[in-house]
Amino acid sequence: MKVDLLIQNVQVYNSYFKRFIEGNAAVLDGRFVYIGKRGTDSFEARDVLEGKGRYLIPGLVDIHLHIESTMVTPETFSFGLIQNGVTTIVPEPHEMANVFGIEGIKEMIRASRDCVVDMKYAIPSSVPATAMETTGGSVEIADIDELLRSEEIICLGEIMNYVDVISDPNCKTNQILRHIRKEYPHLVIEGHVPKLLDLDLHQMLFAGVDSDHTHQTPEGMEARIAAGMFLEIQEKSMTEEVMDYLIKQDVSEHFCFVTDDVMTDSLHARGHLNHLVKKAIAMGMEPERAIYASTYTPAKRMNMHDRGAIAPGKIADFLLVSDLRELTIDQVYKNGKKAYDAQEEYRQTASQRQFPPHFYESIQLEPLTEADFEVRTDAPDNRYPCRVMLVQNGSTFTEDHRGIVEVADGKLCWQESPYGLIAVFERYGKNGNRGYGLISGDTIKRGAVATSYSHDNHNLLVVGHNPHDMMVAANEVIRNQGGFYVVENGEVIASLHLPVGGILTEEPLEKTANEVEQLRRAMESLGYQHYNPIMSISTHSLPVSPALKITDIGLIDVNAGKVVPLLLM
Repeated sequence: MKVDLLIQNVQVYNSYFKRFIEGNAAVLDGRFVYIGKRGTDSFEARDVLEGKGRYLIPGLVDIHLHIESTMVTPETFSFGLIQNGVTTIVPEPHEMANVFGIEGIKEMIRASRDCVVDMKYAIPSSVPATAMETTGGSVEIADIDELLRSEEIICLGEIMNYVDVISDPNCKTNQILRHIRKEYPHLVIEGHVPKLLDLDLHQMLFAGVDSDHTHQTPEGMEARIAAGMFLEIQEKSMTEEVMDYLIKQDVSEHFCFVTDDVMTDSLHARGHLNHLVKKAIAMGMEPERAIYASTYTPAKRMNMHDRGAIAPGKIADFLLVSDLRELTIDQVYKNGKKAYDAQEEYRQTASQRQFPPHFYESIQLEPLTEADFEVRTDAPDNRYPCRVMLVQNGSTFTEDHRGIVEVADGKLCWQESPYGLIAVFERYGKNGNRGYGLISGDTIKRGAVATSYSHDNHNLLVVGHNPHDMMVAANEVIRNQGGFYVVENGEVIASLHLPVGGILTEEPLEKTANEVEQLRRAMESLGYQHYNPIMSISTHSLPVSPALKITDIGLIDVNAGKVVPLLLM
């Protein structure tokens, strides 16, 4: 039999037995045609790949992530993924949708079509995530129908506004869920249900939301699996308790590993989904089960029955691994053709101006002045109890802390308080809204940070300890049409230019990774104490992530799902 490729003398991972079996594999027309003991006696191969006893495993499959979290284009992201063994992803362009609506989604899909890695898109379901923020775009039921009609869509992206799903039968999210269940009953629906248990959790499942990728605990996992929910385990959930549960319980069919959000420097230095697989193995999970949770179960969850396993008829996406426990990747093949070789030079030439012209002119804000960082109030002169956003290392959750602040001459005396100021300015030219709050905890202790990369609305977010530094940082974002800027004593000490919608760069991966690392160090030099200060600060404006957040509308009590006052009078 003539074949395109014969891989000889390898330990082939069998997903159905969750074990390695010594043998050979043959590829024809980009798919596996045979796995077994037969070799050159049975096949006339155009190319023969000598395995030398190495491990042959399926290409890794990541079904929950946001390309925009890495702040690079799909082309650059694919370049980073393939060398880490990731051959298929399900990205949800939630951030680009918040900036540009359905056009942003379509442009991300268009920019992905020629990538080496297969990108099977999820439709952002929660744009905006709540009614308590201003976004550049929205995703309505008609947009969902249009995308399902015209694009290759694999699922409905994470349902984020769990408070409304549970409490408001007629909310937009519930209307979307009812429409999907009626018109597209086989479409996978992804979920975001942090900390929900008992009746609240079951109501989400009843509404059609049957997965969760948020921070897990053994108690929460037990409740979710018992109710029929699929778990997507990201790195922040890989605690000893969680891993012990996943290792000791017979739950292989009910979870997979996902990355969700990976910073550029981490992708460049540590890898991607392969990093989680290595970590799981190091924490005691057998390699065969860790591979299963990053290939077979994620593919099965998304009904991608043509991949995730090495078997006849499956797409020939595979890795050759020389050290199983370290997951040392020697080569990566995509559709039966070599896409990466660790022994060969692998360099990137990044494309420029990949998006429509107006994607580079998305920030509609006039330059700010120091007066824009005065917080005015009608409260009489006095000292008042106040809400303070308390930042915590180890989590993107914040606490709703109580403090005391003075009011004099109709202004909040925040500079004389122990707290910094956090402000959000609506950037789309829609209403000119601005929200103000106080911030403390493991955040910066001096200087200022400003960014247009602020989940999920991507309005201009500024945190600082004096109006001048805050003004300088904010105006750098405005002048450069997007980015991250760290300022101390009126000088920019680190920056990252994000000209595409204010959230993406078209620079190569290595250059961006270096700039992100410098940005992280600059924030830490101002006192930020967090495992990921960039992700931490960018989620201060995420009104579906507990507990106290801020948007251009004002301070948000996330658990109550409402806007709350800064001063408690």
